Amino acid sequence: MIRLFFGGLWTLMAFLVSLPAHVYYRYLQKNGREMESWKKANNYVRRFFKSILFIAGTKMIVKGKENIPADEAVLYVGNHRSYFDIITTHTVFKGPMAFVAKKEFKKFPFLNLYMTDIGCLYLDRENPREAIKTIGLGTEYLRRGLSLGLFPEGTRNRKTPGLLPFKEGGYRMAEKSDRPIILMALSRIDDILENNRPVGLKPCKCVVHFSEPFYVSKMSKDERKAFYNSIPDRIAAMLAEDEAEFNK
Repeated sequence: MIRLFFGGLWTLMAFLVSLPAHVYYRYLQKNGREMESWKKANNYVRRFFKSILFIAGTKMIVKGKENIPADEAVLYVGNHRSYFDIITTHTVFKGPMAFVAKKEFKKFPFLNLYMTDIGCLYLDRENPREAIKTIGLGTEYLRRGLSLGLFPEGTRNRKTPGLLPFKEGGYRMAEKSDRPIILMALSRIDDILENNRPVGLKPCKCVVHFSEPFYVSKMSKDERKAFYNSIPDRIAAMLAEDEAEFNK
């Protein structure tokens, strides 16, 4: 409980200190300097996330970081079980990075400021026309150098030991932007918070595991379809590998 208290207090202090920065980031975005804004906001948010993981006592094991290209944006596709999925993965990267989130997050006070700062997109899955617009914008962001994280299960999977069905529409952002897809297997990240309620944050060890990059724009139509269909099984195999190492 004490870690949760200090984490909440630190979050409040960080928000108050960063209020002028939000105004500055909006100024940059309105004046056509979005990439500069994204980079500055990402640097701030990344430092904040690292401090939260320190307060939580989280030890993070990163596998496959060498697979991440140093000079181009990537569409990261992963499983989703925890609010800390975004916090942990975001600390690994150096370049600008945002996420495709449910439209409901756009209404979250305070949090929506940071999400907009770093370039997050809000997906309305119930409105196909708006979803297509979001995918088109994400394609443009990838072309411009902003990496995106996508959780195709659509929501946190808290009830099923395996994976929820994956929705494939977001994959087209990598296909149309000629950017790679890298799969992310996120293991035991829900041990940081969700598995400890109501106690709060608890020290734990978790894994962020990256696959090799897959350039889907260079695949044939049949190869691409087969790869998209295989993504849940590939992530499940990575999760099983990491879990086996935990249990040794």
